[in-house]
Amino acid sequence: MTETVTVRVPAKVNVQLAVGGARPDGFHDLANVFLAVGLYDEVTVTAADELRITCEGPDAAQVPLDRTNLAARAALELARRYDIDPAVHLHIAKDIPVAGGMAGGSADGAGALLACDALWGTNASRDELLDICAELGSDVPFSLVGGAALGTGRGEQLTALEVGGTFHWVFAMADRGLSTPAVFREFDRLGEGLDIPEPVAARELLDALAKGDPDALAAAVSNDLQPAALSLFPALADTLAAGRAGGALAALVSGSGPTTAFLARDPESASKVAEALSASGTCRTVRTASAPAPGATVRGHSPF
Repeated sequence: MTETVTVRVPAKVNVQLAVGGARPDGFHDLANVFLAVGLYDEVTVTAADELRITCEGPDAAQVPLDRTNLAARAALELARRYDIDPAVHLHIAKDIPVAGGMAGGSADGAGALLACDALWGTNASRDELLDICAELGSDVPFSLVGGAALGTGRGEQLTALEVGGTFHWVFAMADRGLSTPAVFREFDRLGEGLDIPEPVAARELLDALAKGDPDALAAAVSNDLQPAALSLFPALADTLAAGRAGGALAALVSGSGPTTAFLARDPESASKVAEALSASGTCRTVRTASAPAPGATVRGHSPF
């Protein structure tokens, strides 16, 4: 009998991304306030003769189908720890933008890890799953837990945050990607010779999340990587301006970009911002979503 397990896992937006100077190991200390949003990838894992990966959905052709894929790396690491043959077919149904600063690859890693844990019955503890996630990448632990959290260290050390309401977002996808390492290199270049403060979460932003207040959140969002992303991709400034002109309460680059994120007061306002962005000609596609969203969730675990 063949089993299959499907896990749904959300995208994220960084409502604050405070970045410290480069560390000796090349990483940067962060104060990274994550908010999971209702755009999802689904990772389906099925027993197979060997490890293989397939992918469907928008920009699926850009997703690596070898062992560099975070979904494959997650399966291999869990199999190694439990001495299991990682002979599974990993199928990724993508709806999170690829190379868009919304943690799509990280989501796939977290989804594959939870799915393999369920398929193989390894019953790994939450702490062990989070430890594997942290090995895979800085954003992967949050993809597992979802909701809202403050990520410190390089972003992998999570503290859950209270959210007092629903926030409405619009996301504009650019016509090409941005490399996260390249954005951090540009951040370092732009900050050369400057005194870069230790990253801390803004109290007013945490309070706005806890109260569910979109106006207060709009006044507090920030992204220290935005100047670097705009330096590498100047046309993003036009997209940000179009969203503001369309009525967004706040506009910012999502993470390392190039996706841009727009906070709206309510669903009707989000629709108007989305229409304005679509009509502006400054982006490839536009999506709306609400937040917070749950983390990686097993959707099906039944005989095939």
